[in-house]
Amino acid sequence: MNWQDVIAQLETGALRAATQDENGNWHANVEVKQGILAAFKAGENIAFGDNYLGFVDKHNLPARQFTPEDGVRLVPGGSSVRAGAHVAKGVIIMPPAYINVGAFVDTGTMVDSHALIGSCAQIGKNVHVSAAVQIGGVLEPIGASPVIIEDNAFLSAGVVIVEGIVVKKGAVLAPGVSLSKSVPVYDCVNEVMREKGAEIPENAIVVPGTRPVKGDWAQAQGLNMACALIVKYRDEQSDAALELESILR
Repeated sequence: MNWQDVIAQLETGALRAATQDENGNWHANVEVKQGILAAFKAGENIAFGDNYLGFVDKHNLPARQFTPEDGVRLVPGGSSVRAGAHVAKGVIIMPPAYINVGAFVDTGTMVDSHALIGSCAQIGKNVHVSAAVQIGGVLEPIGASPVIIEDNAFLSAGVVIVEGIVVKKGAVLAPGVSLSKSVPVYDCVNEVMREKGAEIPENAIVVPGTRPVKGDWAQAQGLNMACALIVKYRDEQSDAALELESILR
């Protein structure tokens, strides 16, 4: 498949940069990522005019344009959705926000101000991406899986998720939570430490925490490192609190 077809089908949602198997596990779509890289290689930097006056980028990956028929609410103020990104009906994008090539944003999701959805990141239905959330992208290595945020997750302000972390359905991340392959997750409900880089389970409520640094000297200094804590799982009370964001729609 040539890169032109890959970019076009990514925009319609016919192709995705990562897919989920019957067991719920996510896998990178290598052919799609190869197509995106081929588009970068084929692209030439040009100065854009008209609506993009003063901007320079690859000629074949311009910012997307939307119409009311697309069903996407792109509020004025500096947001941009790059070519090759899928934005489904019912998505709201508040300014300024950026959605990069290969990303997939499903129906009913809110992307708030200063949020970044990186290349190939996969965002499910009815996800709330709050202000200043940073969702990392990945094109290389070619087989690396991007960040996955499943349906009905709630990412509070300032959350950072990188390095292919998977956030399962209904999970809630409190303000300031950072997740990467090097950050351990402690499940205080089930009293277990999940492996570094492990996925966040369904309906988990996660808050930022700290843990002591190993070593006599570090402990004598009272040093701590960041971690993430699962403090509870969603119930009716927590769901009611999250319903407040629906007013924005």
